[in-house]
Amino acid sequence: MRMWGGIWAAGACTIVAIVGCDRGATAEAPIQQVDAVEAHTGDAERVTASAQPRKETDQEGLLIGEYRLADKPVVDGDTVRVEGVDGSIRLLSIDTEEKLRSKADRAAAARDFELYLKGKRGDAVRPRKAGTPMGEEASEFAKAFFEGADVVRLERDDPRKIRGHYGRLLAYAFLKKNGRWTSYNVECVRAGMSPYFTKYGYSHRFHNQLSHAEAEARAEKRGIWDPSAQGYGDYDERKAWWNARADFIRAFEHEANRRDDYIQLTHWDALAELEERLGQEVTILATVDQIRHFKGLVRVSLARQRGSGFPVIFFDKDAFRESGIDRYKREPVSIRGTVERYEKGNYRTLQIVVKEPAQVMLAKLPWPSDAKRAAE
Repeated sequence: MRMWGGIWAAGACTIVAIVGCDRGATAEAPIQQVDAVEAHTGDAERVTASAQPRKETDQEGLLIGEYRLADKPVVDGDTVRVEGVDGSIRLLSIDTEEKLRSKADRAAAARDFELYLKGKRGDAVRPRKAGTPMGEEASEFAKAFFEGADVVRLERDDPRKIRGHYGRLLAYAFLKKNGRWTSYNVECVRAGMSPYFTKYGYSHRFHNQLSHAEAEARAEKRGIWDPSAQGYGDYDERKAWWNARADFIRAFEHEANRRDDYIQLTHWDALAELEERLGQEVTILATVDQIRHFKGLVRVSLARQRGSGFPVIFFDKDAFRESGIDRYKREPVSIRGTVERYEKGNYRTLQIVVKEPAQVMLAKLPWPSDAKRAAE
């Protein structure tokens, strides 16, 4: 018997040959398993009907548990550590700016911050992450928020989304404040330390709270929304891009709620589902990781976790070109096709072969100007 993301799960490895076991937690944790319906966002003065957990918080698998904070729990504004979980916890629905991690960056940012940011972005088509003074401030905010706390409560947004691309556990973090469980994720947004981060989809459970918290922070010009803050300064561009991705993901999820042949590759059991549907048509939602051109074919790898992906094969290079997928690296797409097994020697994998451009569905994303597009 092993712990699966903080919850004891007997027989959880019955499909280990296909997807493996989650190894994020050990027998040390959690301290206590509690009912997820207790948790809500906002302190005692902010509790309203809209701040209560939605009905689906009763769903099995959302609660991870209560854990003791590590000795130095704060990695940065959106990442923490707890005892009993291997690695760090990536906190959901927030994305604080990075800390200034090198002397060179600190000196460049102090000398001319605008020039420093321009240099960090370079000719990149999309906004990039970089160390900033606001990143330092967000880290200090997190330290102050968690200071004096012994126990943190971790919950998932979706019971099938356990870990992110880099293998980190994904969670909302709650602390007891004024006798009530308070969401760090929401309060981080309310303080202006982070926008409501929707790049990988809207929050299923706390969308309203996060949206209202961001609106409040913007109106009060807190943190990153203060025009004088030394931060990214391009959040309108970031939000337009993130929300377009989130709209695409939400549309897919809406269909997936009605159909069992829609599969999100980031779900922990996605490969098991694909194995069960060998020889059948499915639609997969995933992010494009790598695109490699070979003689006679193009291989598109859809991201699952770092170091592993799902292959989509184009034997017809005209179909590849007309699909438009070539410019969607690191962007979400959905692919419709028949699940096949490819074997060569000791190598075995599942794959989908795309024969027609219409099998590929792309998110409607905002794109840069023609001049910047040429730099892509």
